[in-house]
Formats: sequence, structure tokens, C-alpha cells
Amino acid sequence: MTQLLIEPARRTGCEDLAALDEVLRNAAQRQCSPIDDVLDAGVVDEERYMRELAHDLGMEWLDVIPIAEVPLPLREACGPRIALRHRLLPVEITEVNGVKRLKLATFDPFNLVARQAAAQELALPIDWCMTSRKRLHEALRRLYGVGADTFEQILEGRDFDYDHLDAGEDEANVIDQDDDEEASVVKFVNQIIREALDQRATDIHVEPLSTNLRIRYRIDGRLIEVAVPENIKALQSSVIARLKIMARLDIAERRVPQDGRINLQFEGQTIDVRVATVPTVEGESVSLRLLNQEKFNLAKLGMEPFVQKKIEALLHLPNGIILITGPTGSGKSTSLYSFLSEVNHPERRIVTVEDPVENKLTGVMQIAVKSDIGLTFANALRSILRADPNIVMIGEIRDLETAEIAIRASLTGHLVFSTLHTNDAMGGISRLVDMGVEPFLVSAAVRAFLAQRLVRKLCTNCRVPREVSLVDRRNLGIPDELQGTIYSPGGCDRCRGTGFSGRLAIYEVVLLTPAMQELVAHGAPAPKMRDQALRDGYVPMRTYGWHKVMQGLTTIEEVISVTSSDIGGGDD
Repeated sequence: MTQLLIEPARRTGCEDLAALDEVLRNAAQRQCSPIDDVLDAGVVDEERYMRELAHDLGMEWLDVIPIAEVPLPLREACGPRIALRHRLLPVEITEVNGVKRLKLATFDPFNLVARQAAAQELALPIDWCMTSRKRLHEALRRLYGVGADTFEQILEGRDFDYDHLDAGEDEANVIDQDDDEEASVVKFVNQIIREALDQRATDIHVEPLSTNLRIRYRIDGRLIEVAVPENIKALQSSVIARLKIMARLDIAERRVPQDGRINLQFEGQTIDVRVATVPTVEGESVSLRLLNQEKFNLAKLGMEPFVQKKIEALLHLPNGIILITGPTGSGKSTSLYSFLSEVNHPERRIVTVEDPVENKLTGVMQIAVKSDIGLTFANALRSILRADPNIVMIGEIRDLETAEIAIRASLTGHLVFSTLHTNDAMGGISRLVDMGVEPFLVSAAVRAFLAQRLVRKLCTNCRVPREVSLVDRRNLGIPDELQGTIYSPGGCDRCRGTGFSGRLAIYEVVLLTPAMQELVAHGAPAPKMRDQALRDGYVPMRTYGWHKVMQGLTTIEEVISVTSSDIGGGDD
């Protein structure tokens, strides 16, 4: 078998045949199939290697998995337990001379246990074919839904009552276990969360519908509905109760919203999960925000040099307010934490007031707002200004009282960071004035407004160059001096066929220079202030976005979707 597995690697240009040979020897000593070990070792190109291996074995190779929208006969022919346990994918049912046959795909033709189980447990004769491991796993998720093998065992009655929902702390907080323990709702919920983390989701929404329990992940800013097992509605109460137990919420209270947190360990990482429940007419809906306890720094934001230079200068100011504007989900918190990490030195005392504390920063005193006991932004700010801080971060300026205290802190020698909900950077000025802040105080206290949005990043593995004429470039407002290749999304296994992988931020910065301060203090009209901002070096957000497009990082459509064609660069 060793030679059979080495020959395809040699033909596909494997550069480390010695490492491959070592992997095969170790697998032989354990008397198990070596395919998983070979692929995990990363010494071969999975797609090319597996295709060559299929050719040598005389097995049909599948580049595409032809699964229908509602493949009920396939699920019935090969149930989720055997399919997911042995990683076997039913592809199609054919009929030859009146005899029905089941085509099964595998990525491991040497797994004799899987072959024997299929032969014994499936009613139809089997025709075998091969595909890649990644493609097979993705097809299994689409066909059966996340956690389908566990779900099937639960419905058989092995573990379907509330007594089993409250697991010990170790099991509740560590979700990357992959053992064969008896099925439980605990394991089923862990599979849902694990799948979300594997797909880089930022949110999980568990939403009860009249006939189903819908589960959706937010990936790269887009909501994607997850395939779930049939009849999952039967587990609605148990799944929601399990999530509430993990978040230490009252499972008996279903009439009012509740908020909680879960701390998870996943593949050596600490994941902080914010949990919010909302009562609906079909039952409680649960939303989970997944927050990696990552290290923040300014360089990771990927700012263009002309913006990063301005930000670095602002962070070295002794006092003043720096405001970040944008809608919910535009990455404002990440920017704030990155700014704080940049100025977090032992000689500076940093205090934050947040609702809630999303990430914990070493060396920073962080206070969580608790309105039910009277600990509001304003009340907390009054206290911390007496606690000798150098730098203050306010999660959000929501009202006049908080704004006035922030301005007072700025005028008394503190550097203040905060956020506002406005469409663009210029809109921050009118927003503060509308709150009731005197224009002369805005001009005296605020140093800059920074607006930002998130756009999806192109998958570098499958992006496709596109032609854009000079006329179209000028109609879009792309400056002639910006040169580079413009790309469109493709679609591959790495990006789940979307053409995008990850997100990046685009920015615009309005500095309150002396000339701008004069205009703000006298209540100048917005167009006049915008003209002055341009003279001061202001670059609209859409123009900033064109830099990222010409670098091949995102698309024209992504930039247009989050910016406006007017010079302010706000929302459409």
C-alpha cells in the first residue's frame, strides 16, 4: 500500500516524499487507514493527490457533488449516523435493469470499517466513487445539517430531558471535544457552536419559526442559513434551555429578554460569547455574538498610510476627544481597542466605560455599564474623572449629559475616545450640536471624527481579473493616479463558493484644524465645512475604498454598497 500512496504524490510534485513515507509508516504501525494522516500532514496538494489516487484505483472522481435541493431519498437511503460517523456521502440513486443502486462517495477508499458498515447497514447495492475530503465534509453539512448524527440519537430517546442539559463546567466551556460519548443535547449545541467557529462566524442566531427552528450564522457580515436536521423543531425547548444554562440565565423565565455571557475554550483559544434572548410568539430567540480574545494593534487594521499617519498623530495628543462614527457592526469597537492598545503604557492610566465590555485589555481598567442599578455612562464618568485617569474611553455618547462630561474631561487635560452613530465623519459635528452641545465647545474639545465601514475581502485563491474602461473608472470617481488590477469574486472551496474571505475596514478622517474649529464655532453650513476639510487633506470614504479596490483586496460593488457618491462618503 505504501508504494500505491507514494506514487500519486510523486506525480503531483510532492517535495517531501520522506515526510510522506514517515506518515505512512506511522499509520501502518497503528494498523489504520493513512489517508487522514497524509492530508493532515500537508505534504501533498489534496485535490490533485486524491484525483491521481482515484485514477490509480480505477474509481470515479467527483469534482462537483450533484446534490438536489431536497434530497429526501438520499437521506433515507443512507441515514445521518452512518454517513457522518464514517464520512460517506450518498450521491445518487440509479436504476439498472430494474435494480436500484446507491452511489456512495468517500475520500478514504482504504477505510475498511466504513465499507463494511455500509455493506451491512444499507439496503441498496453500492457503487463507490471518490472526492476530496473538504468537498465531502461540506456536502455532508448541506445534506444532513449540523449535528445531524447526534440529533438522530437524541430523538431515539437516549437523552431527551432537562436533567441532562446542565453539564459540568469543563464540558460546558470546552467545545472542541470530538469523542464518541453518548448523544446529548449538550453535544448537539456544542456542534452548532463548533461549526460556527470553524466557518469564522461572528454571530449565531437560533430563531424559532412556526414549523422549524432556524439557525443562521453571520459570516463576513452576511447572514447564512445553516442546514439543520429534519424535525429539529422537536428539540427547540431543549436547545434554547441548554444555551441559557451555559449563559447562566433563568431557564424558567421566558417572558422578558435576558442577557448573559459564555466563556469557551476552542482549539486553545478563549472565545467570549455574548448571549441575548428575546421572547417571540413562536418561543424564545437566542443570539450569540462570538468574540475572540485577540490581541489588538494599529497595524492589524490595515489602514492606508495617509490615514494611519493622521491616527498616530492623534494618539500622541495630550488631550481632546477622538470620535469614531458608523452604524452597528462597522468595526468601531475593534478600532477603539486598537487605539487603546497603542497608547497602553505603564506610565498612563486608562479607564473605560462600556456597555458591555466586549474584550478585556491587560492593564486597562474597564467598567461595565449597569443601568438597572444606576451605573450609567454619565454616572460612571463622574466617578472615574476623580480617579486620576490619563485616557478615558466611553463606549458610546448617547445623550447630552454624557457628551458634556466627555467635553469637560477633554478640556481638563484628558484624552477621550468614544463613538457616535452617524452616517459619516462630517455628520458627527451636527450630531453633537443636535444633542444640545454648544458649537464652540465642539470646536474646543473635539480633535477629529473618524468614520468607518466594513467591506468583504476577496478570496485571493479564486478572484478573477476584470476589465474596467477609463470612462467607467471616471464615472465611478476612481482617481486617474490610482493604478492596479481590479478583480471580481470567483468561488472556490476555501471561501465556500462566495468569492470572499474575511473583511477589511475603509475609513475617512475629518481633522478639526484651526480653520475648521473656526467654522464649527460659528455654525458654518455643512458644504462650507466640507470644502475646508478637503483643503485640510480630507479623503472621502469612497475614495479610500478605491485604494483597496485597486490593490485587489475588495470589489467595486462592495465599496459602493457601504458608501455614498457624494463627497461626504456616508450611507446611501
